[in-house]
Amino acid sequence: MSVVQVEAIDHVTLVSSSLEASRRFYVELLGMEEVPRPNFNFKGAWYRAGNTLVHLILAHDQSGPAGMFSPEQKRSTRTHHLAFRVPDANAAWEAIQSSDIPYEVVSPPKFRPDGAVQVFLADPDGHVIELASEPKQQGT
Repeated sequence: MSVVQVEAIDHVTLVSSSLEASRRFYVELLGMEEVPRPNFNFKGAWYRAGNTLVHLILAHDQSGPAGMFSPEQKRSTRTHHLAFRVPDANAAWEAIQSSDIPYEVVSPPKFRPDGAVQVFLADPDGHVIELASEPKQQGT
């Protein structure tokens, strides 16, 4: 028996060095919707995709540092990351490549052992973001 029963992830918070660069990445590149944010005494932005919320905090003297704690050369598919489901990761990759919105490629599309497709990018602050689509069923 558990002490607490978690229902879902409510949100993920990331510290950003530029809310505008992050907005371009999360809204214009990934298609999230900017949603109202309470009037905190620090700057930030909230984004939604389905039931998933990403809360951004603009780096300030009382926040943590913006970005990943590992250096750029250590960014990989096997580090701290957020994963978002997309209908087709290969199609997402093609669309991303034709965009003029800055991003860093961590890994182009690849198959997981179960057949799901994964693409890994880094946002403007180096947070590793996975875009994943379900394995295709035989015959589809």
